[in-house]
Amino acid sequence: MCTVREILSNKDPWVASIGPSASALEAAQAMNRHKVGSLMVMDGKKILGIITERDLLQRVLVEQRDSAETTVDDVMTTEVLCCQPHTTIEEARAVMKNRRVRHLPVVDERGLHGMISIGDLNAYEAHSQEVTIHVLTEYIHGRV
Repeated sequence: MCTVREILSNKDPWVASIGPSASALEAAQAMNRHKVGSLMVMDGKKILGIITERDLLQRVLVEQRDSAETTVDDVMTTEVLCCQPHTTIEEARAVMKNRRVRHLPVVDERGLHGMISIGDLNAYEAHSQEVTIHVLTEYIHGRV
């Protein structure tokens, strides 16, 4: 059974982050620059929250706040759902589906190891299916 650790092993371990006193505008610019949909809100190595595109949409844009004056701390999500390196892909997918989140930080007692997204899970699933199709095709044609 595949775990989140396997997905992380194929990704850059770097996680996009921002401090709580940064502006919402700076957060949006950082997401754009790094081509990501969320940033971990960090104080050193301590996770304070996560800010996502949805947070910016609902808590800044819809509420007509000034994005340059609104701090990340004011609009971030503080209840951060996480998983561990040994979490199975199926468990991670179920959490994302049931809680309607697209990003899960991967943490353990040593701290933050990385971030997985629903896109990472979909790419892993697609690759697994391609491998299965290839093996079955080879078997059907007697090339195994």
